[in-house]
Amino acid sequence: MTLAGCNSGQKKMNPADIQNDSLRSVIEARDNEINDMMGTLNDIQQGFDEINAAENRVSIAKNSEGTDKATVIKQQVQFIAQRMKENRELIAKLQEQLRETGFKGDQMRKTIENLQAQLIQKDNDLKKLRAELQAKNIHIAELDETINGLNSDVASLNTSVKNLSTDKEKLTNEKQQLQTDNTQKAQTISQQDKQLNTAWYVFGTKKELKQNNILNGGKVLREGFNRNYFTKIDIRVDKEIKLYSKSAKILTAHPSGSYTLSKDTNGQYVLRISDPDSFWSTSKYLVVQVK
Repeated sequence: MTLAGCNSGQKKMNPADIQNDSLRSVIEARDNEINDMMGTLNDIQQGFDEINAAENRVSIAKNSEGTDKATVIKQQVQFIAQRMKENRELIAKLQEQLRETGFKGDQMRKTIENLQAQLIQKDNDLKKLRAELQAKNIHIAELDETINGLNSDVASLNTSVKNLSTDKEKLTNEKQQLQTDNTQKAQTISQQDKQLNTAWYVFGTKKELKQNNILNGGKVLREGFNRNYFTKIDIRVDKEIKLYSKSAKILTAHPSGSYTLSKDTNGQYVLRISDPDSFWSTSKYLVVQVK
C-alpha cells in the first residue's frame, strides 16, 4: 500500500510530462511565428507577381492603337502604385516580425536580399516607364509617388541587412546556447522517463523467496528484502515474462484485467502483460512464486 501510494503520487507530479508540455509549447509558438512570417513572404511575392502582370498590360497598351490606351496605362500604373504601397507595408511588417521573434538564419537573410533586389529592379523599371511616358506626354503623378516610395524601401532594407549582419555573431552565440540548453533538458527528460518506466520482477520457489527476505512471515516485500535478486525491465518493451514452471502464483497486487497467466507448448507458465500502465500502477515490483 505504501509503494502504491508513492507511485500514484509520482504519476500525478510527473516531471517528464511537465518538461514535455513546456517544450511542446515552445515548439508550437515557434511554429506559429514561422508560419506568420512565411504568410507575409507569400503575400509579398504575390504582390510582385501582380505587379509583373500589370507591367505587361502597360506594355501591351503602349504598343496598341486604341484611343483609350492612355486611360488603360493610367489605370494599370495606379494599380502598380497601390500594390507597391501594400508591399512596402508587408515588408515593414516582416521586418517587425523578425525583430520581435529574433528569427535568424542565412536563408531568411537571403530572402530579404532577394526582396531588396526585386525592389531595386522595380525601381529601375518604373523609372524607365516614366521616361517613356513623358516622351509621349503621358504624365501620371502616382508613378512619381511609387518611385519615391521604392527609394525609401531600398534604403530601409539596406539598413536592415546591415543590422542583421552586425548581429549575426550574437545570434549565433544565442543559438548555440539554446541548443546546449535543449540538449541538457532532453537528457534530463530522457533520464526521468527511463526511471518512470523501469520496473523489477522476480520469480522463485518459496524457499528462494524466503532466503532473500522477499517472502517473510507470509508477507511480501517487507523491509530489508534483497533488491539485487530482482531483474530490471523497461515496462514499455518487456511485456512477456517466461516463468519456466508448471506452477505459478503472483504474490504482488496487480489489476486482474491487465495481464494473463497462461501455459506455453511445454506446459510452463508465461505472464503476458496486456496493459502495462495499469499492471504497474499499484507497484513497480512483481513477485511470482513457482515450484
